[in-house]
Amino acid sequence: MKRFRMGINMSFISVFDVLGPIMIGPSSSHTAGTAQIAFLAQKMIGGAVKKVEFTLYGSFARTYQGHGTDRALLGGIMGFSTDDTRICDSFHIAQERGLEFSFKIDKKDMDIYPNTVDIHMLSSGDREMTVRGESLGGGKVRIVRINQVEVDFTGEYSAVIVIHRDKPGVAAHITKCLSDSSVNIAFMRIFREAKGHTAYTIVESDNQLPVDIAAKIQQNSYVSDVMIV
Repeated sequence: MKRFRMGINMSFISVFDVLGPIMIGPSSSHTAGTAQIAFLAQKMIGGAVKKVEFTLYGSFARTYQGHGTDRALLGGIMGFSTDDTRICDSFHIAQERGLEFSFKIDKKDMDIYPNTVDIHMLSSGDREMTVRGESLGGGKVRIVRINQVEVDFTGEYSAVIVIHRDKPGVAAHITKCLSDSSVNIAFMRIFREAKGHTAYTIVESDNQLPVDIAAKIQQNSYVSDVMIV
């Protein structure tokens, strides 16, 4: 099934939209955006990444070396922000750290957003996760898939991502934990594989999330994991 998205709302343009992000590299889409996608991905897996495979689609697949997309992805997966000068040396730093990495080019899948990357990670704790991200321009990004579940969030807000069984009462439990901790909810969305199967509840807040919120949410027996991004 094709997924169609509306373009960016142009009714309001800030100075940051005009100037673009503070970044290392020549392109806000191909370097800053990809560094941000990888940065969010490594936060989701919740531990140092020891092995990663990047699958590049569309324009990323054609220009990833010339635009520094490969360096930016490696930098982001090691936790470097978009303006971190270490991105320039990310290949060398990754080798020093013992990070095993590879880049895979997909030129066959044309039914996909042009600036898309899949990041398949293995953490030091042997946890596996695949994250798909899209670079929208101007350094803005969207995470559209976690493992096999389609999601939608930007990483512009503090977010808690809860993986759980699709059972009654879980969403109420999550919101109660957040309310008890005085967390103001900006957005809350639930994505699921199918009724009764794995679901992802994503709550974004304009507040800093308390350090103990993950432990509180995980007290529900249907919750399998909680990620703070």
